[in-house]
Amino acid sequence: MLVTYLEASRDLCETDSILLGAALAVCRIIGAKLSTAGRTTGQSSAIPAWRTRIEERIAKARALIVRLTCFRSGNTRPRIVRNVRMAFAGTNISLSQVDIMQKLTERIDNLKQRIAA
Repeated sequence: MLVTYLEASRDLCETDSILLGAALAVCRIIGAKLSTAGRTTGQSSAIPAWRTRIEERIAKARALIVRLTCFRSGNTRPRIVRNVRMAFAGTNISLSQVDIMQKLTERIDNLKQRIAA
């Protein structure tokens, strides 16, 4: 049965898909596990890599906005404080400053503008 499909295959990509399907079927029958890491089928993802990267950055920015807002409303849990410190890393802003609430608002607005752009 496999010979029929192999003879009918028109290109290397089709042959690869047929052989991969056969290998998966054999592995399933004998109970062996086959690693799928690094496997490429010749078909690219429907979503471009640049769009995925942008969506990940937007998701991270939204999560940071939520954590900064939680801190601004009085939540001082260690995880929230750690995220606030990371948000202000590389600046001369410390959490003990008098105008930290204003700086938080500015940072949140900055992140919202970056998401909107």
